[in-house]
Amino acid sequence: MPLTHTYPRIHNAMWPGLVGKGAGAEPAIDLDTMLELTAGASADGARFEGVDLFLSDPHVSIDSSNDDLTRLADKIRAHNFVVGSLVAPVWSATGGGSAMGSEEDRRKFLTQVEKACRIGAELRRLGIRSYGVIRIDSAGTPDDWLKAPDENNARIVETFREACVIAESYGERLAAEGEICWGGMHSWRRMVELLAQVGRPQTLGFQADMAHTLLYALGYNAPEDRLLPENFDWSDSDALYAALAKMIRALRPWTIDFHVAQNDATVKGSGAHDKTGHHCLPHDPAGKLDIVRAAGLWLRDENGEPTRAVEHICWDGCMFPNEVMMRQETWNQILRTMLAVREAHGWS
Repeated sequence: MPLTHTYPRIHNAMWPGLVGKGAGAEPAIDLDTMLELTAGASADGARFEGVDLFLSDPHVSIDSSNDDLTRLADKIRAHNFVVGSLVAPVWSATGGGSAMGSEEDRRKFLTQVEKACRIGAELRRLGIRSYGVIRIDSAGTPDDWLKAPDENNARIVETFREACVIAESYGERLAAEGEICWGGMHSWRRMVELLAQVGRPQTLGFQADMAHTLLYALGYNAPEDRLLPENFDWSDSDALYAALAKMIRALRPWTIDFHVAQNDATVKGSGAHDKTGHHCLPHDPAGKLDIVRAAGLWLRDENGEPTRAVEHICWDGCMFPNEVMMRQETWNQILRTMLAVREAHGWS
């Protein structure tokens, strides 16, 4: 494939080495190994250009000192990578609390956001990070949100507005993750409403993950907002992409962070990850997305021009088995897919 475009930059997420690992599941994959696998990937003479990080042990402590961050920057720079977006560990299990919870919960949530913003600003000072966002979510479940939707929504709005003030003080932007497992963010319509109610578009935007947003169209946690019927015939690509286009028209103006991914339209998980999506390898026979075609709906505007709203795109491979993640060809295949997306929808 001839490569002509240089933007958006191509990143790999490091958190698939942690998400769904440990606690009786497969062992976590350490950051050094994730970096080496990413650095070892090659396709058409190109390679990954950066990484996005999860600010949680055992990868990167949210309480990292400046000396810790200097060592981290040196490690990443040694692979000729830069850092893009950072995931703030806002959940109770990682020291945070629900954005719609008690005053103590909300204080913990905002404390984690501030710590993440400080790390982001320090990595910029160290010259290893010049773009990217701080990713957040509501850190609460749809079931909890549904107990008092109006009250809970108002609390999330207030928490997110306070988070915006914090982010602005560090020169950072926040992106709310579009995933059906987060209360108040569990449908595409609710997500748009929440972003509008917060009303800080210069500071709070949307993180679109192709695997998760496909599930928005299926309405797993919000049947009233589904765009595809039950028992949908997946061979009807016209209906699929018409539904995706409707959803994306509403969310694209808010989108400031983008994950390339594949999904087989199944869900799994419970509790904090109620009915979360199943990420697949790019060419998994069960995958429902033409990745390049679907990515174009997010990366191009209504006139068909690249939006240039994101400076990098990131692959998210959460929940892949370790055996798959430890194969170098996995990352070569993913890199080829990322390059195809950039060649189709990028710029120079």
